[in-house]
Amino acid sequence: MRTPWFAARHGRAHKKSRLGMAATFAALAAAAAIATSCSPSGVMTLTPQVDIRETSSVSAAPARGLQRLVPSNPMMAGFPRWTQPREPGVMPSEEVACRQELRRIGVKYQDLAPIDDGGACRVDYPVKVFALSGGIAMQPAATLSCDMALAFAKWTKHELAPTARTRYLTGIGAIHQGSSYSCRKIAGTSTPSEHSKGNALDVMKIELKNGRDIDVRKPGFFKFREKSLLKAVRAGGCEYFNTVLGPGYNADHADHFHFDIKERRNGYVACK
Repeated sequence: MRTPWFAARHGRAHKKSRLGMAATFAALAAAAAIATSCSPSGVMTLTPQVDIRETSSVSAAPARGLQRLVPSNPMMAGFPRWTQPREPGVMPSEEVACRQELRRIGVKYQDLAPIDDGGACRVDYPVKVFALSGGIAMQPAATLSCDMALAFAKWTKHELAPTARTRYLTGIGAIHQGSSYSCRKIAGTSTPSEHSKGNALDVMKIELKNGRDIDVRKPGFFKFREKSLLKAVRAGGCEYFNTVLGPGYNADHADHFHFDIKERRNGYVACK
């Protein structure tokens, strides 16, 4: 016959046993959850488990500037492309003269083999520009037709560099470009872009020798020197290029200046 004392003790032991089993089940459930979130595929691919719903608003943001023009690769200058030096050979006299002028004003460049990506995407005598007059670096190096390279080099030497010295009392260290040659059409049309001929260049940022960066995007209200520089850049460019487009023209050019030497009827120049 069990005494009251024995029954009470047995009840407490049974209760402890149930609590112990519950704790064990909880531990097993937690272990299973950890194993699921750190599955072998997740560990091997080093891909964190992220709830897509939390990041969907980021991807839904409307594209602007170069991202809008080239959604697949907004920085076409960095697009992997195999380029090789041109083999020695006969070159048209106008191409020879263009290169002589590049060397005369201190441009560092390399002749490249012909580019032919089909259709209008072709540059027969391309050059790869590494630096401009005065040691101004082109970052990254730009693949252009010689005529476009020369127009940009002259504009930099005679317009951009003096304007920067006047307003900031320092020279230009580098010009950061976002797109030189690239095989594409004008946004929303079937017309080949001047980029597909090596006749266009997009400038994203101007880096001064004192370390200051002049972002091409429309500056704030009180940034008077930047506004003055960018206004002069746009106005001066119209004397060297047939097209100058930049922030304020449309959403496609919200973050860069587009320069090209497209020939139009009656010598029309689009400077906007």
